[in-house]
Amino acid sequence: MPDSRFFEELGPVALGELAVITGAQLACAEHAERRVSHVAPLVRGDQASIGFFSDRRYIDDLKATVSGACFLTAEYAETAPAGCAVLITPQPQGAYAQAADRLHKARRLAGQELAIHPAAELEDGVFLGPGVVIGAGAKIGRGTSIGPNAIIGPGCAIGRNCSIGPQVTIGFALIGDRVRILAGASIGEPGFGVTAADGKTMDVPQLGRVIIQDNVSIGSNTCIDRGAWDDTVIGENTKIDNLVQIGHNVRLGRGCLLAAMTGISGSCIVGDGVAFGGGAGIADHINIGDRARVAADAGVMRDIPAGEMWVGSPARPVRQYMREVAWLSKMATTRKGGEK
Repeated sequence: MPDSRFFEELGPVALGELAVITGAQLACAEHAERRVSHVAPLVRGDQASIGFFSDRRYIDDLKATVSGACFLTAEYAETAPAGCAVLITPQPQGAYAQAADRLHKARRLAGQELAIHPAAELEDGVFLGPGVVIGAGAKIGRGTSIGPNAIIGPGCAIGRNCSIGPQVTIGFALIGDRVRILAGASIGEPGFGVTAADGKTMDVPQLGRVIIQDNVSIGSNTCIDRGAWDDTVIGENTKIDNLVQIGHNVRLGRGCLLAAMTGISGSCIVGDGVAFGGGAGIADHINIGDRARVAADAGVMRDIPAGEMWVGSPARPVRQYMREVAWLSKMATTRKGGEK
């Protein structure tokens, strides 16, 4: 269930109402009065949740789910477990997004009269620069400094002895001790989740958080998106340069190094001690093993085993890359007939 510090629950809602909102058809009319209170992936579901199924690769998740209801296409209507109410739609993820909008509402600063909300909790020794805004329920630890015009959203927690630079925005985030975030960084904005509904593209509500562990450094104008459902996690002692993009659901291990302009797409899993050169780009759902190295400007499209260095675009192991470069160089300097 989405964290109540960051999301307001608007349910429970009857499945009949969700069917009207989404244009879905209930496979069994008797389920119209069944109520759900939240959305959840099928593997995380319970009797009070509604999920969706749209990818045959996850058919086992559908068969095993204990979710109270599920959006899916007609061809899979008979696959859902007996206890799961079925809502048939040609666009299950779009219907799920519409249901999420009906069941959950992000807590915002809108309408806040005072810059520092009375319900915010600040320990002794917190320094606030001019123009700082802190939302309801936020907690700031002792010895933390927050620079001018920084914005800390409702429910956020920032640990002790942190340094938050000017014009930083933080929302939907839990931050450990001794974290440094430089000017202009954005933490916790929605990840890039898009789907279709009624023939139009629409955003998929992002209901996760950002978790930043102790001793992390985050450079200027870096963006770290909150999770779509699971959390985006930055492991302790990780150091992130300026102008880095980290997508939703990414999990960075401990002691990682990310040089400027690195981009990590959603749902990547990165082990401990991994280093990324400047401008490296990582496709979504990639796993990178402990202590791997990704060279500058590399384009990673496949999983990288632990301890290896990958180079180039598409990226491959450095020895393979160097052999290819040597062969191309040799061919380029060899005349027709084998003469140099």
